[in-house]
Amino acid sequence: MYPELFSIGDFRISTFGLMMALAFLTGGWITSIRMREEGLDPEQAWSLLVYVMLGGVVGSKLYFAVDVHLRTGIPFTDLLFAREGITWYGGLILATLVGAFWCRRNGLSIKQVMDCTAVAGAVGQSIGRVGCFLVGDDYGRVTDLPWAVTFPRGAPPTFDPVHPTQIYEILWLLPVAGFLWLRRQRSPFLFGEYIALNGFGRIFVETLRVNPVVALGFTEPQLVGMGLIVLGVVGWLYFFRRDGEKIVTA
Repeated sequence: MYPELFSIGDFRISTFGLMMALAFLTGGWITSIRMREEGLDPEQAWSLLVYVMLGGVVGSKLYFAVDVHLRTGIPFTDLLFAREGITWYGGLILATLVGAFWCRRNGLSIKQVMDCTAVAGAVGQSIGRVGCFLVGDDYGRVTDLPWAVTFPRGAPPTFDPVHPTQIYEILWLLPVAGFLWLRRQRSPFLFGEYIALNGFGRIFVETLRVNPVVALGFTEPQLVGMGLIVLGVVGWLYFFRRDGEKIVTA
């Protein structure tokens, strides 16, 4: 674990922050490649990145603050301005909405741009999970498996060996990214495939985490994962029926 790179007085540079920055930059680069392939201006990927980055950071923080406040009663403002604490799917929601606004503002197809970000999303998310591992966040249940990890400086700290579920998610997301890359010219809705596959991975990984059950025997992330699967499949079927024949014969 390396939660902190260095500090100058009270100013700290965390490994999580570094991985987040690397995730966004890598995502912007991959998106620019995809936009070029789609006949769009690749330089616009960096303008989109600014909007998506702001939406992702604000959305993930807002979702975390609202969720934890409702479950624990901790003051919302304390959670909102705390140094730690974000929720990925909150960032996904707001980043998608802000990205759609950016597309409208620039006269671009929302669906086309979403597809350009699918591979970038999977790669960027996997890099972000490296950050989670380095700071000891989002780990799993106690286990005696030989690759179990302890996080004595984690969030929260644990001296018991636990499942490194951050690594499990990376091992799911990277093959997903490769699959999406191979599918990029044939899929009727690549972004739908990304969020659906993401949902499947999240449901499985959650079986090894310690989040509380909230409804129907499932944790909140599992319910969100199911929602992502439904949205992804419904969107995929819609665009397949609309554009499928053109894609198959292209």
